Amino acid sequence: MSSFVVGLTGGIGSGKTAVSDRFRDLGIDIVDADLASRAVLAPGRPAVAAIAEHFGPELIAEDGSLDRAELRRRVFANPDERRWLEALTRPLIAEWLHQQLAEAASPYAILVNPLLIETGHARVCQRVLVVDAPETLQLQRTMHRDGNDEAQVRAIMAAQASREERLTAADDVIVNEGDLTALDDQVRALHDQYLEMAKR
Repeated sequence: MSSFVVGLTGGIGSGKTAVSDRFRDLGIDIVDADLASRAVLAPGRPAVAAIAEHFGPELIAEDGSLDRAELRRRVFANPDERRWLEALTRPLIAEWLHQQLAEAASPYAILVNPLLIETGHARVCQRVLVVDAPETLQLQRTMHRDGNDEAQVRAIMAAQASREERLTAADDVIVNEGDLTALDDQVRALHDQYLEMAKR
């Protein structure tokens, strides 16, 4: 297990994947909460049956897969439903992430979690790295990428920690408001820093 864990977080559309891909290219093991969410909500998993029972069978396709877009629409429209879903999935996701971190073999590992601060997963990290972008840019990127309307993206943003809360919790910040080449230098500098820290 990599004993040095960097928690990578940022609001929706901030560019977390672009950053984590660059760390992966440098040979670093990436443990991703979005993958954890897909794993615990894969066809046949107990959580999927619980969701079907709670929200109705129409959320499950014939192949057993979950209609994640419809689920997202419902839970972001109703805070009580979102809390119910989080109570179901968060312990399962935490267990999956812990297992993946235990298997990480690179000098340090990166835990990518958009809700790193909200879920308390920052506690298992030695550093918190925040990918920051202006909210207008987050909106544009997410609407373009996911085809969601502005109201839905704003609802997702409202459910996440605020930009100020994330920056307050950050040990390190990558500003992602330019082109992707600007990320390379920032990631490389942090990679060198984390390698040194992991040695100590």
